[in-house]
Parts: sequence; structure tokens; C-alpha cells
Amino acid sequence: MDSLQNQNPSEPLLSNRRINSRKAIGAFFEPDERTVRRWEMERGLPVHRVPGAGRSSVYAYTHELAQWLRTAEVLEPENQPRNLSAGPASFPAEPSSPLPCPWKAPRKLGIALLIFTGLFLLAATPSAYRQLFASRKTPTMNAPLALRPAASHEAQEFYLQGMYHWNKRTPEDLRDAVDDFTQAIVHDPNYAPAYVGLPNCYNLLREYTPMPAKEAYPRAIAAAQRAISLDDSLAEAHNSLAFADFYWSWDVAAAEREFQRAIALDPNSIVGHHCYATFLMVLGRSDDSLAEIEKARDLDPSSSAILADKGLVLFLAGRKEEALTLLHQLESSAPDFLSPQSYLAVIALATSDSASYLLESRKCAQLLHDSDRLAVAEAGERGFTAAGNAGMFRAILHAQQRLYAARRINAYELATTYCLLGGRQKALALLQLSVQRHEPNDVALRVDRDFQSLHGDPAFRKLVLQVGLPPLS
Repeated sequence: MDSLQNQNPSEPLLSNRRINSRKAIGAFFEPDERTVRRWEMERGLPVHRVPGAGRSSVYAYTHELAQWLRTAEVLEPENQPRNLSAGPASFPAEPSSPLPCPWKAPRKLGIALLIFTGLFLLAATPSAYRQLFASRKTPTMNAPLALRPAASHEAQEFYLQGMYHWNKRTPEDLRDAVDDFTQAIVHDPNYAPAYVGLPNCYNLLREYTPMPAKEAYPRAIAAAQRAISLDDSLAEAHNSLAFADFYWSWDVAAAEREFQRAIALDPNSIVGHHCYATFLMVLGRSDDSLAEIEKARDLDPSSSAILADKGLVLFLAGRKEEALTLLHQLESSAPDFLSPQSYLAVIALATSDSASYLLESRKCAQLLHDSDRLAVAEAGERGFTAAGNAGMFRAILHAQQRLYAARRINAYELATTYCLLGGRQKALALLQLSVQRHEPNDVALRVDRDFQSLHGDPAFRKLVLQVGLPPLS
């Protein structure tokens, strides 16, 4: 918003283009159609109607929308348009993540999928991903890319429609968004923002749909590289490339270079600082990670996703009590928000607080409506009641073995249970298989507290290097 406020009023904000439908008007600002209607009625949003075509046939002009944004009264915090200088998310999630920041969001889980290395990180269905994203505030694609004029009116219209569908975050909408961004490129092969939209879609499609990572990531990398070749100043493109460089290519140096480039281009990018913080976290660079997560928090103090990820960063930095205080506060204020529960489960497992671990794990399963996860949690509860910690892990292992045989969890997750039961060699064999399969959890190897007993083993230290992570000290 500051970028518009500081602009000379005599200068055009963007080439004046007509936007048809409330969907596209909403994409300009990012809210949904209901909010667009309310802004129109309560705050004079300049929306026009086609004469004689009914109330649903509306259109707007981009220069009028931008001018309205400059002069409108301050909106309610939850409905305020995002800072138009900020960049779009490259993932979920948590799915910011999230992921994932990804946040991460969990399931982008994004970074949360990779860091939530407790025993109940099971493969979820697309509906579970949708439920997970719905429970988490995540950064969304922002409007400034739409302010970059395309060579044709059609290209920009398709781009705006793509933004709308991407923000809906359902499998069908993500596929529609890919089609929209592709059509924008067809109409203007040199329109860099449309290429940025594609990796944002592919990073979610591999989690919301059956699209395999080996298909999604190379497409995301190619699109991000094309965007950069057309316009190296797009921070969003560098952030997308950084994400894929790390989580797919396991190229830490290239990923850090791209994260830093993205932040240099847009120092006020909430997503940039948030994603860089979680990247630094899994490298074990706690002080740097805390500094970046604080920058993200300063830019968006109300973000529950950033606060939750800060809790995990604090724990991995050795500040357990601060982490627990923050995460319990979040859990109390937002009981339907998954990240605090998932991170509290991670901490409880790492600190041998089995009762809390089982409680938080059950909450996660219920929030996800994940019957597999719930079955494992219930098995753990029965085992704990019968024979304490050892009984809990044995019961969990038995339940997980059935899921692993059905290919419903991966080798990394099963390795965790074997390691906690003292089965070091079996855990190492499964981790070697996990790295061979390029499982997404592998980037958490270095900071996963469940594998601390393996840190002195040369085979484990070799696996850490194979994933591209810094060597263990």
C-alpha cells in the first residue's frame, strides 16, 4: 500500500484495463467476492454494472481500483488489502507452509510437513490438506504482479483469474489456475508474472492432488527460471526457485542464494522472511532463524502461522519453556489451528512427555479427520496404559507397520519409531531407503530430535551430507 501512497498522483498507476466479474476484482485485492460486495456497498469500491444485464454482470477499471485503494479510509484489520509491495507465497503452506512456511503451513504442509517428524506424520488425503489449510492463516498471492502490464488485455485477465483460483486452494481451483496462467502465457509469452504463478500452483498440487513431486518440482523450477530470465527483479520468482532448489534439489547453497536475492529485492516480504527463517531452522542455524522469523513477525504481527513457527524455532534453539508458553497460548486462543498442536506433539515426544504427546497427537488427528493418524494415536494410548513408554512405542510400531505395508506412510516415519525403540540399525536402513526415494521429510534429518541417538554414527552423518545439509558438529 505504501508503494501506491508514495507514487506521484500525476503518474499512471498501471495501464488502465477493464476487469470483468467480481472474481477478478477480488483477485486484484485478494479478498473473496463477499468482501468485494461489502466494500462496494460500505466503502464506495468503484464497481460498474452492465446496463440491462442484471446485478451479477459487473466490471471495474484497474486505475479506478488503484486510486480507490490510495484514498479509501482505513479498513478493518482483517479485511485490509495486503501491502502491495509484498510478494506472493511460493507454497503452502501451512498449508504458510507453511508450509511452510511453507509454511510453511502444515501440509504445504510446507515446512511444517518436514519438521513435524513425530510418529503421526502420515500421508493425508487431498481433503485433509484442504482442512489443514483452512485452519491456518497463510500468506497469499499479492496484487503487485497484476500491476505489471501485460502485452495484451487477455493475458492480464487470465492472470487475474489465475490468482483468484490459486487463492481458493482446492485441487480443482489449482488446476484451473494452472490453465489460467498458461493461457496468460499463450497470449503474452513474455509476461513474467504468469510464470511466477505456475510454481506457486505446482508446489501445492503435489500436496493437494496425486501429482508426484518428481513431476511438480521440475515444472516449478522451469517456470521460476523462465520468470527470472524475463524479469530478474521479481522477488516472488526467486523465492519460488529457492523453495524448489532446497526441497527438491537439496541444493542448500543455491537455495540460500535465491532466498537472499528475494529478500534483497523486497525487504518487506513477509513470505520471504518467513520461508527463509524455516529454511535456516532445518539447517540448524538457530540464531539466524530467530532473527528472520522476528522480521516476519514485525511485518505481520497478527499472523498465527508465524507465531507458531517461532515456537518451533525457539524449541530447536534450546529455549523450550519460551516455546511451550507461546504454543500453549496459541492453542488456547485458536483450538482449531493445527500447527500449535503438531509442534507441541513434537516437543513432547522429544522431551519424553508421553502423556502430552498422545494428547496433542489425538488433537492433530481429529483436526485433520485422519482415520489412519487417529488409529495410530489410539494404539499408542492403549500401549501406554498397558506398559508405559515402551508399550506405547511398540503399539505405535505395530500400527505403523501395517500402514507402511499399505504404502500409507513413508520410510522416514517408520524409521523414527524404530529409533525411539532402540532399533538403530533398522532405523538407519529405513533412513537410507528414505534418502534413496527422495522423501520430503529427509531435509529435517539434521534437526529431528528423534534421531539424536544416531548423531555419532558415521552412516547417519553420511546421510545428512547426502541430503545436502551442513555436517553435524
